[in-house]
Amino acid sequence: MSNLRFERSDPEQPPASELLAEMRVELNDVYESFNRLDNPPLVPHELRDPGGAYLVGFEAAEVVAGGGLRRLDDGVAEIKRMFVRPAARSRGIARALLDALEQTAKELGYGKIRLDTGPKQVHGLALYRSAGYVDVPPYNDNPFACFWGEKVL
Repeated sequence: MSNLRFERSDPEQPPASELLAEMRVELNDVYESFNRLDNPPLVPHELRDPGGAYLVGFEAAEVVAGGGLRRLDDGVAEIKRMFVRPAARSRGIARALLDALEQTAKELGYGKIRLDTGPKQVHGLALYRSAGYVDVPPYNDNPFACFWGEKVL
């Protein structure tokens, strides 16, 4: 993983757009519904400056992961669309991506960060809990979520 780096990317341009499309297909297979990503809605401009970002992870020249954050409220960001390509899983890339997203949130001036995840994303839930995310009451109307978490940065 010494060659792992993260770069900001436009969510509507490759490679970010390709990662987002792959994630959509995977979650459709898992939840048997494309609606999983439509509620709560996310629009691409939320993953851009000034209040958001989308990071693409590269291992050497290979695209391996992506994830975004958007502004929820003054001082609070939300992590969205974390995804590690299947061939790159179980190597610590998700944790590195989470760390990079948290660092980006700090750089954007956020003091807290939130996220949600569904019951079929058990590895994600374990990652978030181990990274210090604590349960908070639901802050959105995501019908697929079973965990809403928050971390003070």
